[in-house]
Amino acid sequence: MPKSRLSDTAPKGVRLQKAMADAGLGARRDCEEMITSGRVAVNGRIVNTLPCFVDPVNDEVQLDGEVIALPVPEESAGDTAAPKARSFIYVLINKPKGVITTTSDPEGRRNVLDLVPQSLRNNERLFPVGRLDGDSTGLLLITNDGDLAYQLTHPKFGIAKEYRVLTSGLASDEQLQKLRAGMYLVNPASDGTKTSKKASMESVRIVKRFVDRARGDRTMLSVTLREGQNREIRRMLARVGLKVRELERVAIGPLRAGDLKPGQAKLLGKKDVEKLRAATLSSD
Repeated sequence: MPKSRLSDTAPKGVRLQKAMADAGLGARRDCEEMITSGRVAVNGRIVNTLPCFVDPVNDEVQLDGEVIALPVPEESAGDTAAPKARSFIYVLINKPKGVITTTSDPEGRRNVLDLVPQSLRNNERLFPVGRLDGDSTGLLLITNDGDLAYQLTHPKFGIAKEYRVLTSGLASDEQLQKLRAGMYLVNPASDGTKTSKKASMESVRIVKRFVDRARGDRTMLSVTLREGQNREIRRMLARVGLKVRELERVAIGPLRAGDLKPGQAKLLGKKDVEKLRAATLSSD
């Protein structure tokens, strides 16, 4: 058994959630949830509290009983027996309705990785950055870069995500004012309790109103969020009396769909990735 370098006080090595994210297990926030739910062991000991630091060369990390190969920082890369730092892949997909944002599903439903070419999935643990529920459509980034995923999803970086939302009824200025002012939403915590957190839309405006007495009136909204909670847009709109009929994410920071059709995927080039990184720096 490797010698334990666990520490809650002295920051030796790498934060456990970062090491896991660098190994392609998910975004850093997802890895934190894996840890706090008791699914992770370091050198045979269950770790369910943070902070925790590990040595990628000497420590053994397991997720659900499976040993994880941790990439090694460049300064430690002289150890040829240790896995080297991985090359990163960035895939932008246009998620259609009915595809779920997960990497696997016991019910056999189509998931977002099914949209990524098999050649890009070979020998790589790719994961989605953030989530879109099954009924929502639009842009989603798939990667194995835990650091960038963390920056794109953590509230402190405030990366803008833009949505087009079709609602039932004719939205009023009063309803939009309530959405801009914000409201508290209740969310379940990993320990089974519930927490209340304020949600607000950075911007919300009416793109078009559709007056149709036969089919029902509708409103197309443009919504921008910089911090997302679970099904936040749907829940906020429901609170002001607007039912979502269609919801599409049309932009992630500087990225837009362009000619990317629903169900399609494209490998991002260096310029697009640099734009994403620049957006996280300008928002920090």
